[in-house]
Amino acid sequence: MAILYGNAVVGQSGGPSSAINATLSGVIRGCLAANDTIGTLYGMQNGLEGLLAERLVNLRERIKGEDDLRCLETTPAAALGSCRLKLPNPLKERSIFDKVRAVFEKYNIRYFFYIGGNDSMDAVAKLTAYFREVEYEVRIIGVPKTIDNDLVGTDHAPGFPSAAKYVATTVKEIVRDCAVYTVPAVTVIEIMGRDAGWLATAAALPSLTGGGPDYIFLPERPFSPSTFLELLRKALATHPTVVVAVSEGCLFENGHYVGEGQQNGLSDVFGHRYLSGTGKVLEMLVKQELKCKARSIELSLPQRCAAHIASLTDIRESVAIGRCAVKEALAGAYGCMVGFKRTSNSPYTVEIVTVPVDTVANEVRFVPSSFINEAGNGVTEECIAYLRPLIEGEVKPVYEYGMPKHFVL
Repeated sequence: MAILYGNAVVGQSGGPSSAINATLSGVIRGCLAANDTIGTLYGMQNGLEGLLAERLVNLRERIKGEDDLRCLETTPAAALGSCRLKLPNPLKERSIFDKVRAVFEKYNIRYFFYIGGNDSMDAVAKLTAYFREVEYEVRIIGVPKTIDNDLVGTDHAPGFPSAAKYVATTVKEIVRDCAVYTVPAVTVIEIMGRDAGWLATAAALPSLTGGGPDYIFLPERPFSPSTFLELLRKALATHPTVVVAVSEGCLFENGHYVGEGQQNGLSDVFGHRYLSGTGKVLEMLVKQELKCKARSIELSLPQRCAAHIASLTDIRESVAIGRCAVKEALAGAYGCMVGFKRTSNSPYTVEIVTVPVDTVANEVRFVPSSFINEAGNGVTEECIAYLRPLIEGEVKPVYEYGMPKHFVL
């Protein structure tokens, strides 16, 4: 493969996380180390929207050294900003792709790195298809990120372990809080996860020390209100306080989301229904049918960007996968996504591999049946074994004025 000389551009897309900036740091580190091949590294401000508007920042100039990179790695959200731009089919509507090509030519972009989840990989796949048909050489690489952990082609997605650590810790604290009372009560904890229940499975991790929820409900199994109520009755008969974890994407047997009605059927540009209120729906059901105290807690945005309790494993892997994306591109990789392949559970080890991005885009990786208990209201030991090493280790950010210091462009 011939050496490709030119500039690079990197962007972040989709929902933010505690680790997406660590992945950005990895890409920056990889490009800085390749200064004999890659000239300027541009950052797209607000992903492809920023690229099309030529809102580009020179990251070689903006990053002053190791202190900036380390601070970036412990900063949550997306330092470059994000977007949710849905690209059209390049075979039917080429104008937006022609504009991308014009920007690439103007800035001599030969390496394109896009950090994101399912919808971002869709963009990478479409850009790959377009540039295969035109006479402009650019190496396009997708770099995974999603707290939902529903990307195929990778053992887990950067950002998920830190979000899982936050969920596990918060659920453990909620269980402790609820356990101090003797009044019969049900607490429903709503956890993110539209199509797949990966993040809600992390609610089981406190069971390692005897502090887990009574039940966990995932989108992978139909949700039955009558079964739910019967389980609560049985649990309340043995102890006064019951804690339940539910994915926001839980579905009734008819295929409708439990929380769908709370957002009046609204959807985003990708056709995903806005979901919120699953916990509230179940809270009201409990009050109405069981006539006991009930509350719902929606973990909401904090579970995405709780960098104060990030997984050290996650941050280290996120930097590594960003660097590897650059390494693979320099070696000639094109139209692919880098991902993790787990090689051992104990001791935990992974290697970084590449997969064709068109096998990743628009696919959903569900929680496997072997991870869900037979009753469909909890997880198995196999699931715990999968999750446990991902949340290992603590990150120590730099503090100022008693709060974690963040890197802001």
